[in-house]
Amino acid sequence: MYIVIHTMAKTIMVSNEVYGELKARKAKRSFSETITDLINSKKDKIGSNLRSCLGLLKKDKEFYEIEKALNKGWKEWNKKYA
Repeated sequence: MYIVIHTMAKTIMVSNEVYGELKARKAKRSFSETITDLINSKKDKIGSNLRSCLGLLKKDKEFYEIEKALNKGWKEWNKKYA
């Protein structure tokens, strides 16, 4: 359910690509509702439920192989750019 407070409309300019994407996502809703939903969904993702992710990666053989490869790459990168 949406509570719509009517305020003075503002004109914004977006590229044709952005307009097409918004139009495809809006379905039967207004552009304002669509943009509001996109903004709110982004807010929900940033840092939300971070604690629920802690401990999900178990340190198994694959984890150690990936960690080793990443550390090797990091050391090589540091040598080149540090």
